[in-house]
Amino acid sequence: MQFRGGSSKGLFFEARHLPQDKQLRDRILIAAMEGVGMGDPRQIDGLGGATSLTSKVAIISPSDLAEADLDYLFLQVELGKGKVSTAQNCGNILAAVVPFAIEAGIIPANDGLTSARVNMLNTGGICEIIVQTPGRRVNYAGNARVDGVPGTAAPIICNYLDIEGSTCGALFPTGNKLDIINGAEITCIDNGMPVVLMDAMYFGITGFESHTDLDKNIRLKERLEAIRVKVGPLMNLGDVYSKTIPKMCLLSEPHESGVINTRMFIPHVCHEAIGVLAAVSVATACIVEGTVANRFVKSDIADLHEISIEHPSGEMTVTLDHEKDNEGNVVIKRSGVMRTARLLSKGEVFIPRLD
Repeated sequence: MQFRGGSSKGLFFEARHLPQDKQLRDRILIAAMEGVGMGDPRQIDGLGGATSLTSKVAIISPSDLAEADLDYLFLQVELGKGKVSTAQNCGNILAAVVPFAIEAGIIPANDGLTSARVNMLNTGGICEIIVQTPGRRVNYAGNARVDGVPGTAAPIICNYLDIEGSTCGALFPTGNKLDIINGAEITCIDNGMPVVLMDAMYFGITGFESHTDLDKNIRLKERLEAIRVKVGPLMNLGDVYSKTIPKMCLLSEPHESGVINTRMFIPHVCHEAIGVLAAVSVATACIVEGTVANRFVKSDIADLHEISIEHPSGEMTVTLDHEKDNEGNVVIKRSGVMRTARLLSKGEVFIPRLD
């Protein structure tokens, strides 16, 4: 099946329909996206959409974990490289996992609302997803709006549980809330997605530029990449030269009524909006004193539980259930976002010969 999940689009497969051999599996998935022209960034002969946001794959199966209903593996087909990456998760594609599982008959639907817990295999952690299912069928139509997605749809609630340090091993993987790399003050954080946060003004920009203009700023992208490569080992990610993480995020004062404004590089292209888990990491940094993000926050962090993150296409609101421990450290109990999804197609994808 092909689904839109949030502001992304991808192919969804049951794990049992794919080879267990990972190398063969990956070749099949690349062929599905790119066809005969494996390595063609246009993806003209396959089902991919020629952007990183539309070149994604989800593999779903029942979970063996007592605390989960489904296992979800996310794969990013890297444009023009003839390979896939499983180094990161995708919260947008995640929004369509439970609708897919219901459509595929992997789990039954309730009459009204269906809740399922998803084990995120890429990074670990559980996400509780709540889907509208009147008459035991997934409802896709509704009035919920997600900036960066045309029209409206039924809301899907995603509650992330225990995702602190899921990739890097710690919420602040360098051990600091503030580091200086190549002269820039940065905050490295991982609450579901490894992200490097920086003040846009340091790089001589306002942070309100369009994503297309920032993509053309070669000098800016070179400076960001130099920081990214240097900070990778400090974040327990090793050599990140050929990896899609960490993401690089430029921060500025909110332009509208949000808490903070962002321009997210994923990592070499400026996102048209912002990834779900990247937004969760940014929101988390907003409520922790001493981070680059917290400098932009005007509210009392003790009262800040809904954080509106502005991005090039609008905003995304992250709900954080948090408290302070006996030492005054912020403890995130649950992170929630609202997404939407839509089933685009069901059928067969024809794979060219792989010899």
